[in-house]
Amino acid sequence: GLLVESGGGLVQTGGSLRLSCAVSGFTFGASAIGWFRRFPGKVREAVACISTSDGRTYYEESAKGRFTISSDNGQNTVYLQMNSLKPEDSAVYYCAGTPGATMCDDDGMDYWGKGAPVTVSS
Repeated sequence: GLLVESGGGLVQTGGSLRLSCAVSGFTFGASAIGWFRRFPGKVREAVACISTSDGRTYYEESAKGRFTISSDNGQNTVYLQMNSLKPEDSAVYYCAGTPGATMCDDDGMDYWGKGAPVTVSS
């Protein structure tokens, strides 16, 4: 499987970004696809997850109310819409996928992208 992130960059506090994750190499429509982030010098943390078979979504507390995960099964792409961004959201964002799953496993996703850096300036 191959996952490629795009859409990262520099944004001011309060701004928005939409990350995209293009998926290939496994059955997109029956997978768990998640977004994770890694802060400088810290461990990776989960952000949000979507089950592409039924559209169920899961969010970590830090993402609730500001971030929205969605999928376009026709385009094999998962999005993360990030609004009201804060400097503490600055991190490298990764998407990851597990075919055949309905939930994300922070330590057990099968395939990972290379990451997209997001910087929120104050």
